[in-house]
Amino acid sequence: MSSISLGTKETATSSDSLFSNYKPSTAFLFPGQGAQAVGMGKDVHTVPAAAALFAKANEILGYELLDICINGPKEKLDSTVISQPAIYVASLAAVEVLRAQEKGQDIIDSVDVTCGLSLGEYTALAFAGAFSFEDGLKLVKIRGEAMQAAADAAPSAMVSVIGLDSDKVAALCDAANEEVSEDERVQIANFLCPGNYAVSGGVKGVEAVEAKAKSFKARMTVRLAVAGAFHTHFMGPAVEKLEAALAVTDLKTPRIPVISNVDAEPHSDPVTIKKILAQQVTSPVQWETTLKTILGKGLQTSYELGPGKVIAGIVKRIDKKAAPVENISV
Repeated sequence: MSSISLGTKETATSSDSLFSNYKPSTAFLFPGQGAQAVGMGKDVHTVPAAAALFAKANEILGYELLDICINGPKEKLDSTVISQPAIYVASLAAVEVLRAQEKGQDIIDSVDVTCGLSLGEYTALAFAGAFSFEDGLKLVKIRGEAMQAAADAAPSAMVSVIGLDSDKVAALCDAANEEVSEDERVQIANFLCPGNYAVSGGVKGVEAVEAKAKSFKARMTVRLAVAGAFHTHFMGPAVEKLEAALAVTDLKTPRIPVISNVDAEPHSDPVTIKKILAQQVTSPVQWETTLKTILGKGLQTSYELGPGKVIAGIVKRIDKKAAPVENISV
């Protein structure tokens, strides 16, 4: 768990406690980087409100986002600076696709909790009315650029370790760290679901994890096609840029609980939410705890809004008895 400071005790116990006793029934779940695929958005023209989001995005970003989503090339869409805005816009466009369906608005109105994987937390906050679509996209653009710049500044990498519990992966990281210098060390960066944890750090540290994984009885490792060691101190240079952008962003209390990636809790105080978003890029993603918590609190129905079906698979891994997650995409 990250040990970041999220403000004063007064903040945490008063203005930030609005959702402390939330009881979820219906959730919107938003994907993160890696969910993108060439061809996404190809049917967006059939829903004018969804197409309008891509048109707005073009103005803010200064390039034709929908064209890259539909036609690629894959290498361009997969880049951090483009994939993050692409997934944010495509996911909120999926909300408009659902809204246009019969009883879609009723489903949207029934949602009483939302969360998103890493980047998806921004999508969830936009859906919950914490900031506008436009302001959220501006933040996501800066986030992607800042994370890319941080990755360029120091060689780093990420690898998924498959088939081990989190304690074993932590032990694997410890063993790898004994063989590399301090600036090459690794840590669990994404607690995804049982048997699937992403490790981030220096390239040599990641290589040591890959070399030792079999001796720890891991089923396999998969090097992730990302710019660098997301959700670790390697992203430190991105924090200041995000803090500056967040400082001038109008952020309100969300209308429904949005579960934070940093501590798997809902926050209602705008100042606290801004602090968490800035620290999120250097903090491990507590996705497994987030889903276990909302399922344990009685969640009945879930929708995955955006490209891919990664989150649906994760929910099944966490709770085989959970109701199937319905995917809505463009």
